[in-house]
Amino acid sequence: MPRHVVLLRAVNVGGRWVKMQRLREVLTAEGFDDVQTHIQSGNVHVGTPMRSPVKLAVALEKLLQAEFGFAIPCVVRSPAQLRAVAAYADGLSDPLAGDTLRRYVTFFREPLPQDRAAELAQWSEPGERLHPDGAELHWWLAKPTHEAKVSNARLERGGVVATTRDLKVVRALADKWGG
Repeated sequence: MPRHVVLLRAVNVGGRWVKMQRLREVLTAEGFDDVQTHIQSGNVHVGTPMRSPVKLAVALEKLLQAEFGFAIPCVVRSPAQLRAVAAYADGLSDPLAGDTLRRYVTFFREPLPQDRAAELAQWSEPGERLHPDGAELHWWLAKPTHEAKVSNARLERGGVVATTRDLKVVRALADKWGG
């Protein structure tokens, strides 16, 4: 049975509460197999006969909205894709020459259009660097996140769906669910 890693966007912030235990119960009751969660930020592993990430995301979004009462965009990756993202991130050199305090990966539902990727690659705020790679964007920050000009809201301009994770979480998910 195919396995998927589902990244829920914007849960357990701003009054959008999703208890992971309840999420596991709901998904299991709906026929998903091997349902697991990691920390409280909406990282979910599921097994399902559905092979299409797009169809899975749509099905989960309908189910989660019905259960929790608000829209929860879902970004889906295979375990192999997640493992590849973590390995790619670890192979990138630090463009801030060792001043990096935090690293993040933004997962987009669809690959970034070339013009948007080129725009983000040119991001030049002091202490902030971005590196697009297909449907992911790697960040380096030499400042606290709340001081950064880059944000998930800024990255989602133009109607794209994205969710961001600390690189430490991406590595943990790849270790746990990367196959």
